[in-house]
Formats: sequence, C-alpha cells, structure tokens
Amino acid sequence: MAMNITQQEYSLMVKKASPKSKLWKDCIGAFISGGIICTIGQALNDTYQYTAGFDIKDARCMTSITLVFLSAVFTAFSWYDNLAKFSGAGTLVPITGFANAVVSPAIEFKREGLVTGLGAKMFIIAGPVIVYGILSSCAYGLILCTLKFLT
Repeated sequence: MAMNITQQEYSLMVKKASPKSKLWKDCIGAFISGGIICTIGQALNDTYQYTAGFDIKDARCMTSITLVFLSAVFTAFSWYDNLAKFSGAGTLVPITGFANAVVSPAIEFKREGLVTGLGAKMFIIAGPVIVYGILSSCAYGLILCTLKFLT
C-alpha cells in the first residue's frame, strides 16, 4: 500500500527523524584529530630526514608511505573507524583518509573473491575522488596553459 504524502510532509518527517548536528563539537574534533595526524606526519618527516638521513624529498615520500600503511593497518583493526566516529572530517582530509577509503571496501568485499570482490570494489569510494581529481587537475592545467599562451 502506497503512502500519499506531500513533499513538505516528507521533508518534515526527515527533519524530525534526522539527528541534530553538533557543529562545534564536530569542528573541534576534526581540528584536533586532523592536527594530530599532521603532527605525526611532521614528526615522521623529521625522523626520516634528521635521524635516518634521508634527503627532504625522500623523507616526504617515506612519510606518505608510512601514513598510508598505518591508516591501512588501523582500518583493518577497525581502529580508524573508531577515530572517525570522534573526529569526523579530521580523518578524511589527510592522506590517511584516502587510504581508509580504499582499504575499507576491500575488507568489506573480500569474501566475494579476489577479482569480483576485492579487486572490483576496492575503489568504490575512492574511485570518484581519483576521477574528479584528475579531471579537475587537467581542466586547471588547460586553463593555465591557455592563459600563459594568451599573455
């Protein structure tokens, strides 16, 4: 049996059922967690550069690799999800959020097999980010080249 409700009634039902946003708590949690992730990244970079003797380019590369690896491990043990519940967007913005977006679906769909599960679903979340990131960078590059050519 179909319900006949208006768009306005439906909107009211959705608003009533939706949880209230704790904007300030969410902003502070995102700021703190994002800051901690970035501070860990800087500490890793300094360690690789000044203790391990890497040049700055290699130290930055090793920092990114380490952060992605740690994010994947934290995701596998569901620690990253617990952190994200507290901090929200603070865990999504850094490179660790991208690693989490790739590893989470891979873990979730691994039972469907290596090809149809893990392989096909690994980029289900991160794929659109990659596609639109590449497209927007290409568009930006074309605009920049056009402006340089015209001047």
